[in-house]
Amino acid sequence: MNITRFSFPTDIHFGPGARKLVAQHLLEAGVKRPLIVTDSALAALPVLAEFRSQLAGLDVVVFDGIFGNPTCAMAMAGARSYKLHRCDAVIGFGGGAALDVAKLVGLMAVHDGDVLEYVWDHPQVRPIVNPLPPMVALPTTAGTGSEVGRSSVVSENDTHHKRTVFSPKILPRAVFADPELTLALPPAVTAATGMDALTHNIESYLSPAYHPLCDGIALEGLRLGAYALATAVNEPGNLQARSDMMMSSMMGAIAFQKDLGSVHACAHALGAVNDMHHGLANALMIDTVLAWNFEAVPAKFDALAHAAGVIGGGAAFVPWLQSLKGGIGLSGGLAQRGVTLDHLPQLVPLAASDFTGRTNPRPAIEADYERFFRQAM
Repeated sequence: MNITRFSFPTDIHFGPGARKLVAQHLLEAGVKRPLIVTDSALAALPVLAEFRSQLAGLDVVVFDGIFGNPTCAMAMAGARSYKLHRCDAVIGFGGGAALDVAKLVGLMAVHDGDVLEYVWDHPQVRPIVNPLPPMVALPTTAGTGSEVGRSSVVSENDTHHKRTVFSPKILPRAVFADPELTLALPPAVTAATGMDALTHNIESYLSPAYHPLCDGIALEGLRLGAYALATAVNEPGNLQARSDMMMSSMMGAIAFQKDLGSVHACAHALGAVNDMHHGLANALMIDTVLAWNFEAVPAKFDALAHAAGVIGGGAAFVPWLQSLKGGIGLSGGLAQRGVTLDHLPQLVPLAASDFTGRTNPRPAIEADYERFFRQAM
C-alpha cells in the first residue's frame, strides 16, 4: 500500500488499500463494538463483506436501513440500533447518503429529542453538548465529499424538504479514502456523483463570499475532476482516474464551506419534489444556471476554464460542460427524467427559498428559478 496521510480538515488516509487500516485505527482508540452505517444496496454486495473481513478483533454490527435520499427517520433508526447493540463507535461506509446519516447516528446516539431539533435553522435549535462517539468514514463514491464535511443533509420524513445539521463536532475523526472502493461503481453512478463533485468545486469558486483558501482548493479540485471524470466513467478500472475523482470530491466538499449557489438550490428542490439523485439533479441544472451567471462574473469563468483546460476562455466553459455531460451519458433534460411543468409550482418556491441560493454570484428570484427549470426541461 502507498498511503498518504494528512490532517485537513480531519485525519485522512488516502490511497488504494486505505480501508485495511481501519481496524488498527479503531483498536488503538479502544473501540470494541463499532456500528457500520451503510445503505441497503451496498450491504448486499461483496465489497462490504470484504471490508468486514478486514475488521478482525472487533465485534461489528451493521445498520443498513438507508435507501434513496436520506431521511430523518433513517438517522433516528440508526441511533436506536447503536444504543440497542451497545456500540461504541460509528463507521460510515458508502456514498453521501450513508455518510450523512452516519454522522447523525453518532449525534443522536448520545443526545435527546429528534434530529430535526438540531438543524441549523430550527427556531430553537438544540446545542450539541455531549461528546460524540468516535466516527470514521469510508466513501464508496466520489461525489458529495461528505467524509470531510461539517454538515449533514437529510430530508424531512413527510415533505422531503432538505434540512441541514451543521457543526464541526459531527466531522468524522478519521477518513479512509480508498479509491479501490469505487472501482465497482456503474458508469451512470460514476457520472452523476462525479458531476456532483465538479459542481461543488465550480459553485464554491463562483460564490461571492471571501475565502481565498477555498478558491484555491476549488480550482485544483476542478482541474483534477475535469481531466479524470470521463476516464473514470469510460474506463471504470482506471485506478488513477478513480483516485483523482475521489480527491476532487473531497476538495469540493472542503471548498464549499465557502458556500454554493443556485445550481444546488435547484437540485435540492428536485430531490424533494421528484426524489431525484442529487448528483444527477446538479448535472441537469448546471449549464442552465451557469450560462445565466456568466454575465455577473466573466473573469471567474476565465479562471474556471483555465483550470479545466478549456480552450476559448470563460465563454467556452458552459459549452465544455455540455460536451462533457454528453460524453458521460448525461445528455438530455429534466423531462426525460420524469419532471413536468406540473411540478413547477412546487419546485420554484423551494428552490427560491433554499439557503444555498443566497450565495449565487447573481441574485435570483422566483421568476429566475422558473426560467431555469423551464430551460432545463
